[in-house]
Amino acid sequence: MGSLAVAATFSILVTTTIIVVLARETIGFFEFPEVSLGEFFFSLEWNPLLGAEKHFGIWPLVAGTLLVTVIAASFALPVGLISAVYLSEYASPRVRATLKPALEILAGIPTVVYGFFALTVITPMLGKISPSFGAYNAMSAGLATGIMILPIVCSLSEDALRAVPRSLRDAAFALGGTRFDVSVKVVVPAALSGVVAAFLLALSRAIGETMIVALAAGGIAQITANPAAEVQTMTAYMVQIFLGDAPATGVEYKSSYAVAAMLFVLTFGLTMVGRWVLRRFREEYD
Repeated sequence: MGSLAVAATFSILVTTTIIVVLARETIGFFEFPEVSLGEFFFSLEWNPLLGAEKHFGIWPLVAGTLLVTVIAASFALPVGLISAVYLSEYASPRVRATLKPALEILAGIPTVVYGFFALTVITPMLGKISPSFGAYNAMSAGLATGIMILPIVCSLSEDALRAVPRSLRDAAFALGGTRFDVSVKVVVPAALSGVVAAFLLALSRAIGETMIVALAAGGIAQITANPAAEVQTMTAYMVQIFLGDAPATGVEYKSSYAVAAMLFVLTFGLTMVGRWVLRRFREEYD
């Protein structure tokens, strides 16, 4: 019990320290005369490194982050759920024992490898499909991020589906339902809270992804819905700042903490939504 209490206390202290550091440095960022809350939250231009006229509107970075995340989710969520349904309801034990570990291997691949995969494989393929895809684009980064989060969606969703009691399946079969009907109309709705939790965890992972977007998405902070365009995400901007081009005491360096605080708020919001979904749709069986 003592070791568990120490571990829990340590986790709380680490989280508190992160929040305190982010809050302190973010407040320091807004103390610079060229920065204001109004510009940060209402301006649509972000170029803190270009000459004397700097702009600190956060929304181009948020838009780039969300664009990459939406592309990743559009690929990973349906593919992951379909794969989970297959592994849970259709695959034989031998096939499941082979496919699931093979799929989970993807979770152990370093993200920098996914970034180079996006540059050397996905981007050239997109270029053959349409010349509008340049060397850096949101689609390539989004697809690579989707491949990265696919094991999270599939593995956690499959665990949630398999946790549905066998009696529900047997009752649906007894009423004349086909295997597809049972899978789609009984098992998936019964495991909805677990599936949604898997989706939200994967989305949080995609929003916080760094190396893939830093390598494949580009470095132009802009508000666009065009997947062929270059974008810059919040994490990619922080990588750019910490490469050492900006002085540690300047407003550019401090801006990375404000961006990190915004990223923290987004992921925290997703976590709260996930907790609400779990409470609202959780099913308990005897």
